[in-house]
Amino acid sequence: MNDFVTALGLVLVIEGILYAVLPGGMKTIMRGALETSNQTLRMTGLAIAAMGLIIVWIIRG
Repeated sequence: MNDFVTALGLVLVIEGILYAVLPGGMKTIMRGALETSNQTLRMTGLAIAAMGLIIVWIIRG
Protein backbone atom coordinates (compact mmCIF):
# COMPACT_ATOMS: atom_id res chain seq x y z
CA MET A 1 0.00 0.00 0.00
CA ASN A 2 2.91 2.30 0.78
CA ASP A 3 4.26 1.87 -2.76
CA PHE A 4 0.84 2.67 -4.24
CA VAL A 5 0.50 5.91 -2.29
CA THR A 6 4.07 6.87 -3.23
CA ALA A 7 3.35 6.22 -6.92
CA LEU A 8 0.12 8.22 -6.73
CA GLY A 9 1.99 11.12 -5.12
CA LEU A 10 4.61 11.01 -7.87
CA VAL A 11 1.90 11.14 -10.55
CA LEU A 12 0.43 14.23 -8.88
CA VAL A 13 3.86 15.90 -8.70
CA ILE A 14 4.53 15.26 -12.39
CA GLU A 15 1.08 16.48 -13.45
CA GLY A 16 1.38 19.56 -11.26
CA ILE A 17 4.74 20.43 -12.78
CA LEU A 18 3.32 20.07 -16.30
CA TYR A 19 0.43 22.44 -15.53
CA ALA A 20 2.76 24.94 -13.83
CA VAL A 21 5.45 24.95 -16.53
CA LEU A 22 3.34 24.44 -19.67
CA PRO A 23 -0.20 25.76 -19.04
CA GLY A 24 -0.75 26.62 -22.72
CA GLY A 25 0.48 23.24 -23.85
CA MET A 26 -1.79 21.45 -21.39
CA LYS A 27 -4.79 23.42 -22.69
CA THR A 28 -3.89 22.41 -26.23
CA ILE A 29 -3.63 18.77 -25.19
CA MET A 30 -7.02 18.97 -23.46
CA ARG A 31 -8.63 20.48 -26.57
CA GLY A 32 -7.13 17.68 -28.62
CA ALA A 33 -8.49 15.09 -26.20
CA LEU A 34 -11.98 16.60 -26.48
CA GLU A 35 -11.80 16.23 -30.27
CA THR A 36 -10.59 12.62 -30.10
CA SER A 37 -13.07 9.76 -30.28
CA ASN A 38 -13.89 7.77 -27.16
CA GLN A 39 -12.56 4.61 -28.79
CA THR A 40 -9.18 6.23 -29.52
CA LEU A 41 -8.91 7.61 -25.99
CA ARG A 42 -9.86 4.21 -24.56
CA MET A 43 -7.27 2.35 -26.64
CA THR A 44 -4.58 4.93 -25.85
CA GLY A 45 -5.37 4.66 -22.14
CA LEU A 46 -5.18 0.87 -22.25
CA ALA A 47 -1.86 0.99 -24.13
CA ILE A 48 -0.36 3.42 -21.61
CA ALA A 49 -1.63 1.32 -18.69
CA ALA A 50 -0.09 -1.80 -20.27
CA MET A 51 3.25 -0.02 -20.74
CA GLY A 52 3.18 1.08 -17.10
CA LEU A 53 2.39 -2.45 -15.96
CA ILE A 54 5.25 -3.85 -18.04
CA ILE A 55 7.68 -1.29 -16.60
CA VAL A 56 6.63 -2.13 -13.03
CA TRP A 57 6.83 -5.85 -13.80
CA ILE A 58 10.37 -5.50 -15.19
CA ILE A 59 11.60 -3.28 -12.33
CA ARG A 60 9.97 -5.33 -9.56
CA GLY A 61 10.89 -8.62 -11.24
